Amino acid sequence: MNLSASNNNYSGYLLVHFIGEEPDGEQVYFSYSEDGLHWTDLNAGLPVLRSDLGEKGVRDPFIVRSPADDKFYLIATDLRIASGKGWPAAKEEGSRDIIVWESADLVNWSSPWAVTVGIPGAGNVWAPEAIYDEAADEFLVFWASATQEPHEQERKHKIYSARTRDFRKLTAAEKYMEREDSIIDTTIIEHKGIYYRYSKDGTTDNIRVEQGNSLAGDAFTNVSAPALEAIMGLEGPQIYKFNDREEWCLIADRFAEKKGYLPLVTSDLAGGDFRVVPEDSFDLGKNKKRHGGVLPITADECSRLLAAYGDR
Repeated sequence: MNLSASNNNYSGYLLVHFIGEEPDGEQVYFSYSEDGLHWTDLNAGLPVLRSDLGEKGVRDPFIVRSPADDKFYLIATDLRIASGKGWPAAKEEGSRDIIVWESADLVNWSSPWAVTVGIPGAGNVWAPEAIYDEAADEFLVFWASATQEPHEQERKHKIYSARTRDFRKLTAAEKYMEREDSIIDTTIIEHKGIYYRYSKDGTTDNIRVEQGNSLAGDAFTNVSAPALEAIMGLEGPQIYKFNDREEWCLIADRFAEKKGYLPLVTSDLAGGDFRVVPEDSFDLGKNKKRHGGVLPITADECSRLLAAYGDR
């Protein structure tokens, strides 16, 4: 199996996600798409992976393929709002761990393990993601933590990062991004040596875009994206390239309206020119899709997934 297969070899998409705060909603669900816009719930709409560690639930799952060791890694927030502790506790006294699974084939998964990544005193670790840094031959892992520094009057969400090759041993966390108000839910994609970074702005509750020529936190400058900036009440952005053309799809969770994902499409990442996909041109399946991650997959990977978890 060639995990670093060229984009031309990808023929489908896997979406890992959670579905909400109902009793079983904060676990890992799988959905499949052939075109990146119409999704089918896998495993009869039931969780594929469950965490019995830490908070005994996970949100914001994200999946990456590792060209270094021919494995897939799935990482997630250690959080279960359905436990009844509430959002203030989740922000101020939440877990500083991420939950991790690994697989060689997307079907057979390890037991989960927990890794403490949050700095001492952090109130939480939310929405961990990772991007492979080819130059360094390792992953940059990043997440949001609510922290209060000596000069601050209260906690504020900032993005922290660490580096790893195996998601078991990570370097010490460093502050990666900070804004005047809180920032959460950062995702990054690379195209032709340029990195594009999408984050939820805590002031306006919309998605802001930046671009940089490296993964260094200070290498990024703002990109104007009027369509994204005009839509309030979004979080959990994810962006992926369509397998068959030079277009990208950004999906963002319409949390304010409780509607799940809204897809927007662009053919110009640097220009930030996104257009909203009409409601009749996408289908999110039966389960509500909440903050997750999308992985382009090969024909063999599609076949294995559908054989194991499909309903057809």
